[in-house]
Amino acid sequence: MSAGKVAIITAGGSGMGAASARRLAADGFHVAILSSSGKGEALAQELGGLGITGSNQSNDDLKRLVDGAAAKWGRIDVLVNSAGHGPRAPVTELTDEQWHTGMDVYLMNVIRPTRLVAPIMQAQKAGSIINISTAWAFEPSAMFPTSAVFRAGLASYTKLFADAFAASNVRMNNVLPGWIDSLPATEERRESVPMQRYGKSEEIAATVAFLASEGAGYITGQNIRVDGGMTRSV
Repeated sequence: MSAGKVAIITAGGSGMGAASARRLAADGFHVAILSSSGKGEALAQELGGLGITGSNQSNDDLKRLVDGAAAKWGRIDVLVNSAGHGPRAPVTELTDEQWHTGMDVYLMNVIRPTRLVAPIMQAQKAGSIINISTAWAFEPSAMFPTSAVFRAGLASYTKLFADAFAASNVRMNNVLPGWIDSLPATEERRESVPMQRYGKSEEIAATVAFLASEGAGYITGQNIRVDGGMTRSV
């Protein structure tokens, strides 16, 4: 149990972000949730936490979330960075604006809140940042070009952060989901997975919860695939 500890979840109104918030709350964390839809605010109310309706592309909204959690509970132990969906098109047809949007959705969604919580965690001499990335970060798919490009960059950022903050006992890791039940299901996609099924959002949440726990205290700078064996040879 993690009674008294505090977790912030961005883009936490639905899907893997919401599942992570529910799991962390069940594990005893106070939860603060940001989402643009209002669903995160409703979920936070259900879980007895703090909810903010806003965007993880807004420094002001993120500051409201972080400041609110710190004021309410006096600490921040975990940051879970989830994301929405970025632009998709053939790789040479994406416009400059679409590439910039992809960077905001898939890379800056981590960099912005990390700037806010890292000093707090460093002062505490403890903290865990967990980024929900993608199984296609290292073996890119034409289906998800902006996601693959900027989450490959996220892997580098994560290693740089781990190097800078490991001595302060502040960790950062990425979870790399494959086909998960929060996405539309197709038979072709299911058959591409060695386990022959979609993963569950709750299975991603369980991995997030492990990385947030003391049992993962010696893990940092890693990219952990949770994809049913789909990228086993990568």
